[in-house]
Amino acid sequence: MNTIDPRIHQALDGDLPLEGVPAELRPVVRRIAAAADLLAAVGPAVSLESRVMAEIRRPAPSRSRRLTRWLASPHAITFRIRPAWSLALATAAAVLMLFVARGGGPELSEHEGLAQFVGRFPDAQSVHVVGSFNDWRPRSLPLEDQNHDGVWRTTVVLPAGIYEYMFVVDGERWVTDHLAERLVADEFGRENSVVIVRPVRR
Repeated sequence: MNTIDPRIHQALDGDLPLEGVPAELRPVVRRIAAAADLLAAVGPAVSLESRVMAEIRRPAPSRSRRLTRWLASPHAITFRIRPAWSLALATAAAVLMLFVARGGGPELSEHEGLAQFVGRFPDAQSVHVVGSFNDWRPRSLPLEDQNHDGVWRTTVVLPAGIYEYMFVVDGERWVTDHLAERLVADEFGRENSVVIVRPVRR
C-alpha cells in the first residue's frame, strides 16, 4: 500500500495551507477533500477507502476539455507595444482625427503634402518644431499635448520636398527626433532630423 505524503495529511487537517503544498500534490489534496465532502453528504453506505481511491484514480480531463474550460473562463490580456510603435499609432490616430475634424482633411494643391511631427516629452511645458520650412524660428509652430500623456504632436501642410527640423522643448532645449526618416549633421556639430513631404495628389 502506498504511503501518503505527510504534507497531504497536514493540508487535509488544516495545519498547512493549500498554497504551502507543492504544486504536484495539490490536485491530490483537492480530490481527497472532494471525496470526503461527497462521503459526508451521502453517508456511510459505501466504504471510505473505495470512495477515496475512486476519486484519486479518476483520469485527468483531456486536453480538449481543458482547452474548452480555459476558453470559457475570463482571462486578463495585456498588450505590450514598443515606444516606436506607440508613436506611429499616435501619429496615425492624429491624422485620422484631423481629417474627421476638418470634414475630410485640408484642401491641398497638387504640390503640397502633410508632415506629421510627434515627440514624447512627459515633463515639457511647451514643444515647438523648427526647421528649414519656417527659417528655424523657435516659436512659430507649436505642438500640442491634447491627452496630457506627454506625447506632443502637430500636422502641417507643406510644399512637397525634403526638410530638416528639430524640436525645441520649453523654449531652450533643442532635441533631435531620432524617429525621423533620416538624420543629418549640421554646422553646429548636432544632428538634424529629416522629414520628406510627398505630394498628396499625383
